[in-house]
Amino acid sequence: MESPTEPRQDASFIPGSIATVRLFGVPVRLHFTFVLLFVFLLVAGIGEGQSGLMNAVYITALFGSIVLHELAHALVGRHYGVRTLEIVMFPIGGVTRLQQPPKPRQEFWIAVAGPTVNVAIAAGLFGALVWRGGLLPLEALTRPTDANLFERIATGNLVLAAFNLLPAFPMDGGRILRSVLALRRPPEQATRLAARAGQFLAIGLGLYGLLAANYLLVFIAFFVYLGAAQESAAAVGRILTQGTPVRAAMVTDFRTLSHADTVRDAANLLLAASQQDFPVMHGDQVIGLLGRAALLRAMASSGPDSYVAGAMNREFVHVSPEQDLAETIPLLSQAGSCVLVMDGDRLVGLLTSENLSQFLLLRRFGMPPETEGRRPA
Repeated sequence: MESPTEPRQDASFIPGSIATVRLFGVPVRLHFTFVLLFVFLLVAGIGEGQSGLMNAVYITALFGSIVLHELAHALVGRHYGVRTLEIVMFPIGGVTRLQQPPKPRQEFWIAVAGPTVNVAIAAGLFGALVWRGGLLPLEALTRPTDANLFERIATGNLVLAAFNLLPAFPMDGGRILRSVLALRRPPEQATRLAARAGQFLAIGLGLYGLLAANYLLVFIAFFVYLGAAQESAAAVGRILTQGTPVRAAMVTDFRTLSHADTVRDAANLLLAASQQDFPVMHGDQVIGLLGRAALLRAMASSGPDSYVAGAMNREFVHVSPEQDLAETIPLLSQAGSCVLVMDGDRLVGLLTSENLSQFLLLRRFGMPPETEGRRPA
C-alpha cells in the first residue's frame, strides 16, 4: 500500500516509453517514436556534405539540448517545491510532467528556464567560435558540413528557444502568457485564453504546412492543437474540483472480492456489475485491487480457477475522503482508472475515472458539490 503523495511509479509512466535514465534524480524516458525519429535522421543524413560521425554528433547535440531544456524546467520546479514526475522525449520535443500545477509566478520562471538554457548554449558556442577565429556567414549554414557543425548546433538552439517562446499553449511561451494572465484573471480564464492562442497558432501552422506541402509542420500543428485542447480541459477540471472533497465524487455503492475468490468469480462479478475495478478484502481489511486488465491477464495465463490474490495489485493508491479532489486527480491519472477511498483502514468508496468524468459534467451544469452515494459508472 502506498501513500497518496507517493503513487506507484510505474503507473505514472506515459505508455510507449522504452528506455529510462535518471538525471538529477528526474526520470528521463525515451518514447519509441523518438527513437524511430533519431534513427531516421541518422539514416537520412548519410550521403550529405558531412561525415556520418558528424551527422550523429549534430543530431545527438540537438536532442541533448532538448533534454537540458526540459531539465531546466524540472530543476526550477524543484526549487519551488514542485516535483517532476518524469520527462518524456517525443519526436516534437520533450514533455516535463509536474506533479501539481505551479502558482502563476512559479510557472513564469519554470517556463522561462527552458528557452534560457537554449539561448545560453547558443551564446556559449557562438562566443567560443568568435574567440577561435570568427563565424561563418549565414549562407554557409544551408549546406551541412563538418566545418559548420558548431554553428548549426548553436543556430538550432536559437530556433528551439524562439519556437518555444511563441505565445501559444502548450509551448513555453503559452505557459508564460498564462502565468501573466493569471496574475489578473481567474486561472480557468487565463488557461482558456492561452489554449485558444495555441489552437489558433496550430490552425495557422497546419494551413501553411498544407499549402507549402510541408507535412512535418502539419504534424507539429496537430500535436500543438491537441496539447492546447487537453490543457484547457484539465484546467477546467481543476477549477470545478478545487475545494471539493473526494467524498463528493466517490462511488459508495460498489462490490468487493474476497482473497479466496477465484478469477472465475471475479469474471462473473465483472459481467454482473458495471464496475471495472474490485477491492480485494481479507475480512474488513483491504489487501489489494483487481482491475479488468489484470483479471483478463490472469484468465489467460493462470486460468479461471486461479485465485484473485495472485493477480491483484497489492500496491494500490488510496486517498482520504476529505482530501481535495483537485489534488487527487493527478493521483488517479497515475494510478490508472481507480483509486481507493479509505477512512483510516476502512474502505468507504472508490474514485474512478468514469465516475469523475460524470461528476465534472454534472458540476458544469450546477450540481451541488456535496452529493454522495453514487453508483459506479
